[in-house]
Amino acid sequence: MHTFDFLLNKFQVSLSKENLDFSPDEIYKPISYTLSIGGKRLRPVLALMACDLFGGNIEDVIYPAIGIEVFHNFTLLHDDIMDKAPIRRGKPSVYKKWNTNIAILSGDTMFALAYKFICKAQISDLRNILDIFNNTAIEVCEGQQFDLNYETQKNVSINDYIKMIHLKTAVLIGASLKTGASIAGAPEEELEKIYNFGANLGIAFQLRDDILDVFGNETEFGKKTGGDIITNKKTFLYLKAFELAQGDDLISLTNCFTDKNIDDSTKVKSVIDIYNSLNVKDLAEKEINNYSQKAFYHLDSIIIDNDKKQFLRDIAKKLMVRKY
Repeated sequence: MHTFDFLLNKFQVSLSKENLDFSPDEIYKPISYTLSIGGKRLRPVLALMACDLFGGNIEDVIYPAIGIEVFHNFTLLHDDIMDKAPIRRGKPSVYKKWNTNIAILSGDTMFALAYKFICKAQISDLRNILDIFNNTAIEVCEGQQFDLNYETQKNVSINDYIKMIHLKTAVLIGASLKTGASIAGAPEEELEKIYNFGANLGIAFQLRDDILDVFGNETEFGKKTGGDIITNKKTFLYLKAFELAQGDDLISLTNCFTDKNIDDSTKVKSVIDIYNSLNVKDLAEKEINNYSQKAFYHLDSIIIDNDKKQFLRDIAKKLMVRKY
């Protein structure tokens, strides 16, 4: 088995060889900008790792992995517009650096480019991985719509929220692993196990993001601290706080999210103070641990030597405790 760092470097080198210097500049410069400002490259590297795990040729996964990464970044371009997020990975979001119309059109082009890269896979693999990709792309869009619905929907449960992040975030992580395993020729029952490992890991990953958005270092995290609070995002922290808050805490919490005259810095500080008093960060940590254990259960059930699965286990653990 190759290490995450080895596969990351291999992917980065392969991606850097792809020429996206086309015309018109207004479409392609934002695409190059987006792909050049970093990111963990988690999803494409997981695709390579899954192929490696099941004894496949990782060269066969390079183009589908690029397609997955391009698709992921497409979703971020449009997500930033809908969330009015000015910062992505510590840099101005595409719609802030250029404008909304350019961000929409560049994102649409990235969706088409993702297909183009995936279709460079071996013919024998193409039907299966296109099925995985198409189903996942639909689910990601469904998740984004649920996210938008929840902005105005009054009664949102934690179960509703988990369903939403499963679709919006987790399914693409599961699909990345399933794509690599499928190209390696893994049997159907093993494909489901590796997918479920990734999907549960993805839920835990998003819950970690919820915590970092509120309590993380803005420079390290690459997003504006408290952005979810400012935009009234119904995250796990938000929902758990409203579930637990009583008396003055409930009145203050409600005022923070309904008073349009409160300035952002005061709002963020006040909400964080209430979150701390209700201990919702620790409750979110417990939920992360719950989904991490589910992920490891599915990984452990894969019929492959444990030594070969260790790299996946190690990267999962790092993601769960990351500070950015």
